[in-house]
Amino acid sequence: MKKKILYAFLVIVIPVIALAVYACSVINTGFDIDRITYVYIDENKSYDALLKQLEDSAKVKDISGFDRLASIMGYKNNPRTGRYAVKPDMNILDLTRRLRSGRQAPVRLKFNNIRTREDFARRISEQLMMSKEDLLKSLDDPDKCTELGFTAENVITMFIPDTYEFYWNVSVDEFLRRMKTEYNGFWNTGRLNRAGQLGLTPVEVSILASIVEEECTFQDEYPLVAGLYLNRLRSGQALQADPTVKFATGDFSLRRILNRHLETDSPYNTYMYAGLPPGPVRIPSIKGIDSVLDYTKSDYLYMCAKEDFSGRHNFAKTYAEHRKNAARYRNALDARGIY
Repeated sequence: MKKKILYAFLVIVIPVIALAVYACSVINTGFDIDRITYVYIDENKSYDALLKQLEDSAKVKDISGFDRLASIMGYKNNPRTGRYAVKPDMNILDLTRRLRSGRQAPVRLKFNNIRTREDFARRISEQLMMSKEDLLKSLDDPDKCTELGFTAENVITMFIPDTYEFYWNVSVDEFLRRMKTEYNGFWNTGRLNRAGQLGLTPVEVSILASIVEEECTFQDEYPLVAGLYLNRLRSGQALQADPTVKFATGDFSLRRILNRHLETDSPYNTYMYAGLPPGPVRIPSIKGIDSVLDYTKSDYLYMCAKEDFSGRHNFAKTYAEHRKNAARYRNALDARGIY
């Protein structure tokens, strides 16, 4: 009788133990990687595509085991968008829990050295799930821009180049609200007071900073060039900034501004229209903005690229002096065949 009981016990227990051992071995399946790998899931990615990514990128050791576990845990039919980290010491249970709960790894979003809103939208779409087209649609929407406190022409000044943490699947609206919050924090009391002393709004400071940055090759010239342009604004002279002409023509490769370029009828052509243009000619850096706020005082009203093509400028207080500087530069251009 005892032998029968023992036999029955073994018949029941051994399969349970075997199943448990098998389950543990499956759950403890890891990934054949030696550094963190990221899995990206957007709204169009199928479950099969996720399995392929886990095989190809995360090098999961038992994809069928992950598939069974995902089904048991209710994840298979309920995927969540996002960017998820797969670490070398994780197993498929760890990852499935992470995917099911939507516990993402944030993206360190970076952008700088950007001229146009198209370039900006492309750079952002390369780092986040949102599309370039969706972001541009919002940036071109007058109502959305007004809601943020800008116009469609100057809304790009809201984006302060830096590094920010975002979840990869952040929506366009959430992204814009966060960037407006960052903008408000950047324009603290100190910067607002300095802008007020210049008689400029934060947007106007950024527009001027964008022109200064496009004009200068070297950052140490930023404050001096900013001061020169401020002198022009205060005296009522046209800015006559070559970078605005390049922006108006859409040709940033121009090495020589000719009369035909100056005839481009655009509010961005500061040879034709007085004051600042309606928007920036690039997204200015923090350095550029602060160089306007902390400009170098001088009596300079004119500047011209140096004839040695060093990227630096000759500065002048009088038009007569400026004409001499300009003549030297034109002669250097002619000598090099730059027309």
